[in-house]
Amino acid sequence: MMDWTDRHCRVFHRLMSRRARLYTEMLTTGAIIHGDRARLLGFDASEHPVALQLGGSDPRDLATAAGIGEQFGYDEINLNVGCPSDRVKDGRFGACLMAEPALVAEGVAAMKRAVRIPVTVKCRIGIDDQDPEVALDTLARAVIAAGAAALVVHARKAWLNGLSPKENRDIPPLDYDRVYRLKAALPDVPIIINGGITSLAEAKQHLAHVDGVMLGRAAYQEPWRLLTVDSELFGETAPHVTMKDVFAAMLPYIERRLAEGTRLHSITRHFVGAFHGVPGARAFRRHLAENGVRPGADIDVLREAIACVDDRTPAAVAA
Repeated sequence: MMDWTDRHCRVFHRLMSRRARLYTEMLTTGAIIHGDRARLLGFDASEHPVALQLGGSDPRDLATAAGIGEQFGYDEINLNVGCPSDRVKDGRFGACLMAEPALVAEGVAAMKRAVRIPVTVKCRIGIDDQDPEVALDTLARAVIAAGAAALVVHARKAWLNGLSPKENRDIPPLDYDRVYRLKAALPDVPIIINGGITSLAEAKQHLAHVDGVMLGRAAYQEPWRLLTVDSELFGETAPHVTMKDVFAAMLPYIERRLAEGTRLHSITRHFVGAFHGVPGARAFRRHLAENGVRPGADIDVLREAIACVDDRTPAAVAA
């Protein structure tokens, strides 16, 4: 979810669920240690609970970056051992680390010594020619022994040789049963499943076998699905019933960011899929696309776009 789940996206998603845990896009240890920390790590207090996802392999750098994340107020540090992008592989982090479980465990142990908040790991079931039965079990047991509080498993292999990062999101077959078997083998370890899950109905099916479900592209591309997360999965009242209610609550945040110099499009680019199946959705998207990118675009552009949507029709709910 690099370049997707930034702070503006997370505030938007939080307005649809009080309970879901939000994750940052993956940030490298080098960027955090040497870069503009306020820009990279700053977030709105409304986002809690929110986890910082790290990319890196050097245990000392991971410990340093985790400590910085804790100082910024994050609720969890998550080490990404699943991203298959070329720049990740070249930097010796992400999915290529599935081949180095001992190094991953060393990084987890270093972070655990550096912070008091939970440290978790996100991984694949294996890479390239690895046997998923062996690779996933080996990594899981190593990081849990090192102190990882939970494991998030994308239920696909990553083919680092032969497939592009985009192809790695869809072509390797999903193997949910492999994740279920991991949970059965580690009954006391929280296991969260990820990969190809497109609805809350599917999430409920997975929750019969594992402890949690992570949504990535489905939550981003069709955010309306999050409107019923709290009621469907937690038995609690949703913070807002319709997407128009969400936007009404979002406007003050956007106005504050615009006053600080943020461009409107930097925020509204996350709203493309907000009104799925609602009359006026196309006009909403077109108005933002044509006007939101203009220099000096202000909050009225968004108000005008929202006005294109039929007031009488509630936003679609997750199936």
